[in-house]
Formats: sequence, structure tokens, C-alpha cells
Amino acid sequence: MNELVIAPSILSADFAALGEDCRSVEHAGADWLHVDVMDGHFVPNLTIGPVVVESLRKASSMFLDCHLMVADPLEYGRRIAKAGADLVSFHLEAAMDPGAVIDGLRECGVQVGLVINPGRSPEEIFPYLERLDLVLVMSIWAGFGGQKFMDSAPGRIETLANQIQHRGLKTRLEVDGGINATTSRLVRDAGADTLVAGTAIFGQTDRLTAIQSLRA
Repeated sequence: MNELVIAPSILSADFAALGEDCRSVEHAGADWLHVDVMDGHFVPNLTIGPVVVESLRKASSMFLDCHLMVADPLEYGRRIAKAGADLVSFHLEAAMDPGAVIDGLRECGVQVGLVINPGRSPEEIFPYLERLDLVLVMSIWAGFGGQKFMDSAPGRIETLANQIQHRGLKTRLEVDGGINATTSRLVRDAGADTLVAGTAIFGQTDRLTAIQSLRA
């Protein structure tokens, strides 16, 4: 199994002091920064774009894990890759031809992930597993932070974890949504190795302890 990665979601950071907040979680022991990119079309919310990713890249050497919630993942993904992303994930339902998007993003020199919302079957990811660096299982509906963890998530994670293991792959299995010290144990037991947490880290004064509690 891959080593555990903790990826604080900057959606919960203080955008007036974003650089400082990101340095704070890095010093507290975070491994990656999770960057939620929403275009206001694929999901109703609107967040950050390539300009902010470019600024983050200048301010931090941390691995930038960019989760695209956009209607045109290839075109937008190319811009995010050029801005400095290390990994770009896109939603299965956002692409007419997911394989073509995977190939197009690879050409940009980034790692590639595929995302499924709660309403999609994990088996839909199976045809692409060998071509992916990461699968992101949403344990909430994508688009807004602060939602409650969905009890169906561990089962969906376990289905993918078993398939990844069966094929002998190193594909990372990431989970995002309602992750805290309690739910992190559930998803790790199911096979997740990459945990995205927003308020459970950025919402805490003692971020070192918050991150350690996710690793415990």
C-alpha cells in the first residue's frame, strides 16, 4: 500500500492570507496542497483558477493536487498544468471521452487523476485504472465544502482498493469530503491512502495536532 498522504484543501484556508496559511500546514506536516478548481458551470460554485495556482507555485514547493470541477477538463486542465500543478484530476461525467482527456493532460507533464461523485459507480473507473496516478472518491457531492461525510463512501473505496490491489497497481486512492479524525479511520480501513481535509485542518488553531490526528 502507498504511504499515507495528508492533503489540506485550501478551500477552507483564509484567502486573505493564503500563502501564510499554506506555509502553516506545510510546517505542521502536511504532504500536499489540495486545490479545488470550480468554474460555476459544472458545479454552481466558483472558486480559483490558473492565476491562483501560479501564485501558489511561486509561494510553495509543495505538491499541488488540483481537483477540477469544470465543464471542459482538458482545456482548463492544460491551463492549470501550465500554471504549476503537479497532479490534475477531473470528473468522469465531465468528459465525453475520459481517455482522451487523460492522454491530453499527460502531454502537459502532470500526473492525472479521475474523480467520481457519490452518484457514480466505482466500476466505471475500472477501464482507466492502469492509466491513472490517482482516483478521487468524493464522500460528499462536489461543489461546496463543509458537507457531512456520506456513509456509502467506505464501501465504494473498498471496491476500488480491491481492484487496484488485484491488478498490482500503485494508483493512489484519495477521498475528499467530511474527513476528520473519526472518518479518516473509516476510509483508511477501506483502503484510502490520500486524505483531503479542509475545516479539519485549516479550521483548527493547532494544525500540527489536527494533522497528526488524521495520521493516528
